[in-house]
Parts: sequence; C-alpha cells; structure tokens
Amino acid sequence: MGQVQASMRQRNSVFKMKAVASAARHLVLMAPMLAAPMAYAQTASTSADTAATAPAAATGTTTTATGSNSNAVLPTVTVVENADPTAPYAGGLVARGGSLGVLGTASVMDTPFSTTNYTSQGIEDVQARAIGDVIANDSSVRNTNGNGGFGDSYQIRGFTMSANDVAFNGLYGMVPLTRMPIAMVERIEVLKGPGTLMYGMGPAGGIGGAVNLVAKRAHEDPVSSVTATYLSNSQFGLKGDIGRRFGENQEWGIRVNALYADGNIGLSDSKQQQSMGSIGLDYNGSRVRWSLDAYTQHEDARNFRPQYSIGTNVTSMPSAPSGSTNLYPGNTLQSDDKAVTTRLEYDVNDNITAYGAVGYHVAESAQSFPSATVSNSNGDVLVNSALFQYGVRNGYYDQRVTSTSADVGMRMRFNTGGIKHTMIVGGNMLDQQTDYFYFLNGNTTGVASSIYNPVALPAVTAARGQPSPQSQTRLTSLALTDTLSMLDDRLRLIGGLRRQQVYNHSLVSASQTSNQTAISPVLGVVVKPIENLSLYANYTAALTSGGFAGAQYANAGQAFAPYKSKQYETGAKVDWGRITTTAALFQIEQRNSSTEVVNGLTYATQNGRARIRGLELSAYGELQRGLRFNASGTFFDTKQSSTAGGATDGKEVGAVPKHNFNLGLDWDTPWLTGLALNTRVTNTGAMWYNNTNALKVPGWTRMDVGARYITKTAGQVVTYRANIENLFDKHYWVMQNGYVGTASGRTFVLSAQVDF
Repeated sequence: MGQVQASMRQRNSVFKMKAVASAARHLVLMAPMLAAPMAYAQTASTSADTAATAPAAATGTTTTATGSNSNAVLPTVTVVENADPTAPYAGGLVARGGSLGVLGTASVMDTPFSTTNYTSQGIEDVQARAIGDVIANDSSVRNTNGNGGFGDSYQIRGFTMSANDVAFNGLYGMVPLTRMPIAMVERIEVLKGPGTLMYGMGPAGGIGGAVNLVAKRAHEDPVSSVTATYLSNSQFGLKGDIGRRFGENQEWGIRVNALYADGNIGLSDSKQQQSMGSIGLDYNGSRVRWSLDAYTQHEDARNFRPQYSIGTNVTSMPSAPSGSTNLYPGNTLQSDDKAVTTRLEYDVNDNITAYGAVGYHVAESAQSFPSATVSNSNGDVLVNSALFQYGVRNGYYDQRVTSTSADVGMRMRFNTGGIKHTMIVGGNMLDQQTDYFYFLNGNTTGVASSIYNPVALPAVTAARGQPSPQSQTRLTSLALTDTLSMLDDRLRLIGGLRRQQVYNHSLVSASQTSNQTAISPVLGVVVKPIENLSLYANYTAALTSGGFAGAQYANAGQAFAPYKSKQYETGAKVDWGRITTTAALFQIEQRNSSTEVVNGLTYATQNGRARIRGLELSAYGELQRGLRFNASGTFFDTKQSSTAGGATDGKEVGAVPKHNFNLGLDWDTPWLTGLALNTRVTNTGAMWYNNTNALKVPGWTRMDVGARYITKTAGQVVTYRANIENLFDKHYWVMQNGYVGTASGRTFVLSAQVDF
C-alpha cells in the first residue's frame, strides 16, 4: 500500500522531496491544522529557501491506515510546507499561486487580483481533453462551444475569449486556432479581469481574463507512463509521457509527450483523428535558467460540432436537440500546428535578473463553413428569399496564421529604508499575419432543414482556392512596474504602466489601416491585518486591438479602431490552513462588440459600451483528510449604454447569465486504498440570446461523476480512471453573443495509465 500511495503523490508532485514524504503529508498535518488554522497558516508561510533545504524527519511514531487494509502501517514524517507559489495547495488540485506575467510569480494571498492555478493533478483527475474542461471549474468561466467543435472559446467574467488569446509559457500567439493539446500542459494559470499590464495584449482582445499554459517539465523523480484512452462512442487513443533529469546536479531536463486518438466522439457519424508530439528541454543552473518547447499537432475531423444563429422573428427559443445530433451532416475540418518557444533567464547578481523569450507558430486549418439561421420556434431552417431565409448553405473557410512573439525585460530587487522593491522593466511584441480563403454559396443554393432532423450539406459551388494574405496585426508594448512590500510584508502595493501600440493593416485594402498608442495603468494593494487574511483592491485598464470583421460577415475586412476597457475590483481572501475562501466584487467596462442583421445579412459591429458588474464567491481545498473540494458562485449585473440611437440603452448584455454555480468533490474512499470518487455539478443561469433582449436562452444544470483506482499490477503502478460527463444526458444550448451550439451529450471517458 505504501508504494501505491507514494505513486499517487509522485505523479503530480512538484515538491523536491521523496515520494514517501508526500504520501504521509496529509496524515501528519491534518490534526494541527484543524486545531489551530491560524497557527498553521503562519507555519505554512516559511520562506522558500528554508522549505527547499529542510529535510523530512521521522518523529518516531506510526500511523495505522483504516479500511480494508487496516493492518498496513505507514511511517509518520514531519514535512515542512513548501512556500514555492507554484507548489500544490491542500488537496493538490490547485497551486498556492502562479505567474502574473511581467509581475513575476506570487502566492494567491499576496496578489491583488483574482487568480486560480490548476495543477497537473487537477487536469488529470478529470481526464481533461481541452482547457475548458479544467477552467470551467470556476463559476466565472464558461465554455461557449461544445466539445468537438471547430475550436475552444470561453467566457470569463461575462466577456468572450477565444483560444487565440491563450498564452503559452507567457507568450501570445503560440496556441492552435482550434484547441491546445492538453497532454503537454503541466499547469493552467487563470487571471480574471484585464491582464494587459501583466501579459500584454492578446491578439483577439479578450479582457474578461487571461489564461497562461505552462508546459510540462522533467521532475527530480523520473516520469515514464503510457495511457490507453477511450471516449464514447468509439474513439480509442494512446498517450506517452517520459521525463528525465541529467547532470551532476540534475540541472538538465527533458520531457517528451505524444498522443494519438481516432474514432467517433459522440456526434452522429463523426470521426475525429488527433495526433500530437511535444518536447520540453530545460537547464536549471545556479544563475542561468533556460527552456525550449516545441510541438506539432494534427486534427482531422469529419462532422464537427458547429453553431447556428437564430432569426430575429423567433419569439421563443427552440428546445436544444440531443448532444449527438449533427446539425450540419457532411462538414469537415483539418488543422495543423507547429510551434517552438524558448526562454532564458540570467541572474546578473543576487538582485538583478535579465530575461528574454521568443516564439514562432504556424497554424493552418481547412474546414467546411456552413451557415444557417433558425427560422421559427419549431427549429426549422427555411428557404424563402423574400424573407431573407436562405436555409442551410455551405462554403469553405481555410486559414493560415503566422505568429512571432517576443518578451524581454529585467527584474531588480532593492530596498529603500524599510520598503522592499521589485521593479521590472520589460517589453513584448506580437506580429501576426492572417491569410484565408473564404467562399459561401449564394442565396439560392440553400436547402431546407431542421435542427431536430438535419439534412446533408449541399455541395459547394466553387473550386477551393489557396489562402491569400488578408491582414497583419502588430502589438508592441513597454512596461514599468514596481511592487512595494512593507510592514513585515503585511502591506503590498503594485503600480505600473504599459505603453501599447496597436497596428492593424489590411493586406487587401490599403485604406483599412489603423495605428494607435495608449498607456494602460494598473494599481493594486494587498493588506494583511493578520497572516492568513488578505484584503485587496485593484484598478486596471486595457487597450484592445479592434481587429477586422471576419470573413463570414457582410462587412468582411473592415478594420475597427482599438478601444479601451477598465476594471475596478475589491475582495478578501482567507487561508484557513486546508481551505481558502475568497470573495470579490468587480466592474468591467468596454466597447460593445456584437452582430447586426440587415436584410438577411449579418454585420460585425461595435456599438456602445457594455458594463458588467459581478460578485464572486469561492472556496477550495480539503474539507477533511481525503475529501477535496471546490465550490464557487458568480452573480452578474449587466447594462448597455451609448448604443446607436439608444436602441439598446439600459438593456442587459447578451449571452451573460444572471448567475453561475459550481461544486466539485473528490473523495478517497476509506474502504479501499487507492480508490477515489468524484463529482462535479455545474449550473448556468438563463441569458439573453443577444443585445436586443428579445429572446431568452434557458439555463441548465449538468452533473459529471467519476472514479479512479490506483493499484499495483505485475510490479507496475496502474491508474484506472472512469468519468461520465453529463450523467443525465441533459440537452442544452451553449452560446456566445449571437450564436448557439449544442452541448455534448452523455459521454464516457475511460483510461488506464501504467507508470514504469
């Protein structure tokens, strides 16, 4: 049993300690934590240097396991809590903190922002296949596209965020247009609210939050695993993960990941083939740290999960069809990505660190691009040109996006009197060129259909061409920040400015060019009246590239001016020892991006301003030894203003619910060592279909359940996992402003992982 428990901890540990210490950690620390959470919180704040060098020491006592293996005895050890911000928090599903871009790495309790940092254990134990499977554990985050769609997209604090706005190792533009292969991801860091100062501007301009993916690294303990996977209805796959460290002081590391999967993913007549290979190299010397990451991924899908629009004349929302319904039979998607990034840090001396990073990424996709508008509440898609109802039409939308990203800077630490400073000067750049070929069949070639009984897509009436240059976006910025710590670290102030330049240039029309500059400030404060209580507030502003209207809109290629947004936030965080609770109030304002239908044609628009206010409540950690949990609730209040002609002034912002709730539990059963059960309940409130507030989309509640069992077979540790997503096969719509898509139906996810 001791070997199995050690393996359970070892596979996800980032602590530099032996596996036996990790296995015994919960047994030893639980009693003093429950008795004195305040004292435990103070003990847990031991400096990183002390935690890294202090060895585990035997206390001379033993702890007897309960349940079916009640005669097994584990040695009791004393473990010094690791103060590394990236170390796992109680329960192991989230970390104590994470990266804040240019502001460096910090604990959640020392940060004047709302952040969540998911660990590899939090990713693996839910058998996540996409980023959204993990970050949607937070009630302020929702997926806006179902699994198996063209690509991932999210809503954070009510604002849409595309996959293109996800950073990889701190660099934008390095993730696929569709979905990131999560098998190569060690940690997912989520910052809620505008992250412009910390990360710079994302290419798609999302301001609800920032997501950074951290690549897997070799650990002190070797990693060698092979995992067989199954996804209903019939997709089988295989994953491999190998990591080693080398050198006299294990300063060199290599981590290799690969996956292949093929088969039906639960959508009628679907077939999705995925393959990925990645390598991560790193060097960790006394003064130099270097890393290089490269990956390639390919996806070939027949019948993916696309979206519909709803006609302006529809007065009540049609019921969502089954998650297995293929709304556009015959659609196809292929995507290919190749990327490489490298980062170097050098400690000039004990107080000055210089850093630099660069990345290059080529993303290509070729897809069917069907278009349809639901004509009535019965779910029919009609053909009636006089009423601008064109049925289901088909087309092509092929893309090639080439991105170069860079980040350089210097971090300086010094004192002035009794005040400690961490000053950072840095700059970053993202240059992105978009090429595409787009064609949509004319008005008379559509076919009548229904969302409950879809017909096959009509043939495309034009030959497929090659993507041609369409637009170039260059985002550059310079940042200066200072983090001040005083009064024995009980008061922290963060101030900074980022000068940003947004250059958008149409490669089709020379007249469609914009070049604007603005300065975005940030101000944050953290006050700790007692060690385990943090009161904080922040003000952040962001500049967002206006971008271009997409090829699917009637005003395709139109350049929009950059626009500013701002956030006010205040909140409190309490670390009770094994449980952290947080509360936050926020307000975000930005220009309102939406769509407008005129004579049956859909235009991309920027119309007025959107203001979203919210209250976030959350708690996570361990309720008791072996019972991990996360719970959160978010309440939204939205309003539009300054819209054209006042048409929607005072109305709510489309696609934002009134409330969201999440509850997740993960329990180590007492009757069988190595067996854990988990469940997740997700509730999303009703919302308006778009900004006119004429059509309501019903809310929904979904339950997921799962189990995992770790045992030893033929001398090898084997982890079996089984999850059922959408247990009750709930039919519901997932949406973003102006579009809806079907959610995945009941899905079985099985795997067997062998560690050797």
